[in-house]
Amino acid sequence: MQIPTDEEIRSLHLEHAPTREAFDLVYTHCRIVCDLAERVVRANDLPVDADLVRAGCLLHDIGVYRLFDGSGGLDHARYVRHGVLGHGLLAGEGYPEALCRFCSHHTGVGITRDDVHLQGLPIPVDDYLPATPEEEVVMYADKFHSKADPPVFLTAGAYTRKVGRFGPDKAALFTAMVDRFGEPDVTEVARGYGHTVLD
Repeated sequence: MQIPTDEEIRSLHLEHAPTREAFDLVYTHCRIVCDLAERVVRANDLPVDADLVRAGCLLHDIGVYRLFDGSGGLDHARYVRHGVLGHGLLAGEGYPEALCRFCSHHTGVGITRDDVHLQGLPIPVDDYLPATPEEEVVMYADKFHSKADPPVFLTAGAYTRKVGRFGPDKAALFTAMVDRFGEPDVTEVARGYGHTVLD
């Protein structure tokens, strides 16, 4: 599989971003997730394809661009669709399924078909769960940074509380991931971006 370079991915973001502000928000988040994922891989000496993890991180949120309206506002009510929208965007660009899946399989700690049914989510009924170590690392690293206004980093405790709104089973899944991968030092990374850390 041909893995796109960082510059090719950046160009794809620029092509699909509706505004410079949207590009800055989404692409910066993807770079932060990449930094965090690479720290997780190094800290645990994980036997993963590091280039695939990097590309997955840099591409995972590209579908967010399709949720911006004409005035630059983000459709928060349908935000859960950003994964399947990104999957479709990358597939339309000819990217292989292994890369498209980083978009559709990183939301929360995974979305099951039961979640789609019970919550009435506006996405096709399916399981959106990580199936490879690379997908799992990208999903995990993504939990430590939010594109909120303004963007913020989250500690493991802060994200556990956030995901707990969707049920104790989701919080338990994330806690198990923290136990397995450890918590990256978000404070150090946050300093480089000037973002606050939510504890």
